[in-house]
Amino acid sequence: MSERVVPTLWAGVLAVLMLGPALGPGFVLTYDMVWVSDLALTRDVLGLGSGLPRAVPSDAVVAVLDEIVPGLVLQKIVLVGALVLAGAGAAEVVRDRSLTARLAVVSLTVWSPYVAERLWMGHWPMLLAYAAVPWLVVAGRRWAAGERGPVWMLPVLLAGSLSASAGIVAGAVLLATGLRRGRRPVLLLAAVVAVNAPWLVSGLTHASEAASATGFDVFALRGDALPAPLAALSLAGIWNTSVVPASREGWAAWAALLLVMALAVAGLRRWWASDGQRVAILALWVAGLAVALAGWAVPEALDALARDVPGLALLRDSSRLLPLCLPLLVVTVAAGVDTLTERLRTTAPRWAAAIVLALTPVAVLTDAAWGLAGGIGTADYPPAWHHARGALGEETAPGDVLVLPWSAYRAPSWNGGRPVLDPLPRMLTRASIVNGDLVIGSTVIPGEDLRTATVFDELSNTDVTGQVTNLRQLGIGYVITDRSAGDAPRIAGEIVYEGGDLLVQRLPERDHRTPAAKAGPAVIGAWVAYGLAWIGATTSTVLLLISMVRRQTAKVRG
Repeated sequence: MSERVVPTLWAGVLAVLMLGPALGPGFVLTYDMVWVSDLALTRDVLGLGSGLPRAVPSDAVVAVLDEIVPGLVLQKIVLVGALVLAGAGAAEVVRDRSLTARLAVVSLTVWSPYVAERLWMGHWPMLLAYAAVPWLVVAGRRWAAGERGPVWMLPVLLAGSLSASAGIVAGAVLLATGLRRGRRPVLLLAAVVAVNAPWLVSGLTHASEAASATGFDVFALRGDALPAPLAALSLAGIWNTSVVPASREGWAAWAALLLVMALAVAGLRRWWASDGQRVAILALWVAGLAVALAGWAVPEALDALARDVPGLALLRDSSRLLPLCLPLLVVTVAAGVDTLTERLRTTAPRWAAAIVLALTPVAVLTDAAWGLAGGIGTADYPPAWHHARGALGEETAPGDVLVLPWSAYRAPSWNGGRPVLDPLPRMLTRASIVNGDLVIGSTVIPGEDLRTATVFDELSNTDVTGQVTNLRQLGIGYVITDRSAGDAPRIAGEIVYEGGDLLVQRLPERDHRTPAAKAGPAVIGAWVAYGLAWIGATTSTVLLLISMVRRQTAKVRG
């Protein structure tokens, strides 16, 4: 077996060990991770609705791909693929190091607090961005050296840019490592802009109509057993302490930090003397750490800035950008491992060191195993949800769907009581209106969609006829109520479907007004550019597969 295959296999073992029951039948539904069997390509999915484009372009990509691969299967591919590619990419960045060093950085990369916390939080686009980072370092290195960009560069860049934060991470890594004077900078810049165009243009389109964003202190990186700055050094820390593994609250967090820092310091000089990208990688680390800690350090200043820059709300959860720090950890730890193991003269101690170094990240974060110690699992949607979707799909009257009760998150019994962003809007085939407010403890962070604020005012209207008329004027034609999720206001409407815990109603069509879509020339141009990027990525992938088949055929014949 080739030594180059071993790190990838080890990454696969770690991925299966971490995901565990999440790979079983059913969807993984946890906090912001909401997948359905067939996501409809609605106005909201394309970023043309009234809300900020938080799931652009990720939802649109899923809506297209699940026409080819069922959503249930696609989700498993994304989760396993993200972890395996992250580990394999880390090994590729340090491919000239020993096998022991490569296995160590695979464990460090896959079995990371960042991966555990973001997986539990359901931030799958950030997991893909995290996986893309090392591969983009390799691509940038080749580009800067005057070589042709690898055929997989554009597909990896696309996969790593499925949300605003993800696109910032992926684009920053490729530009920092690949931009060099005279090395076709326009091509790199064009690629980065094209893959991020949908959320960039949609965000700018909504900026003037969105409410100002605050709450940077609530979303600030929080340490575990470590103070926030030290937690960030080991790629840990998140605002939602409910998704922090219990082992991060004790001595294991200190042990993990000390081990990583000791290896990184031991390898720093060796890496610095041998890596032509050292300035770029160091700059990425500084930028990632600074941005991740900004909400912790200066939340009031960011709140003030966000009042004038509404789109800044997309970056409130600034610790999402910690993957910018990953390249420096990988290269310095790998160099440190080689510095350590080269002092071992015989085979047995080197094998022992390899095993210890590969297993230590797992040992200090044991509760990341088997679905984060039960933190994530799988669930099936109740039959009534599919029936409600079908009933709405047969309706011809105009109007968006108002989703009740008026709260953003649910903890349905059929999902094991695990919190999840209300899945109903993604289950439906029409654009929907949902509560964008986020409740964290006793703090309410208002949503930025002004249309939802107007809808909320109407829900307390005691004039039944006036309420229906006003909702119709706001572009709402249907109401769907999940009666298992708490109390909801009664709306006067004709019942379209009633079953299980769901009630679907149609509002009278009088005085209906359809809200204007944001499909101006800039938005259309952004999606055209994005589509061209996907065509290029698909072509690259086909060429890569053909090349791989030819190489294997040549080996067999040889």
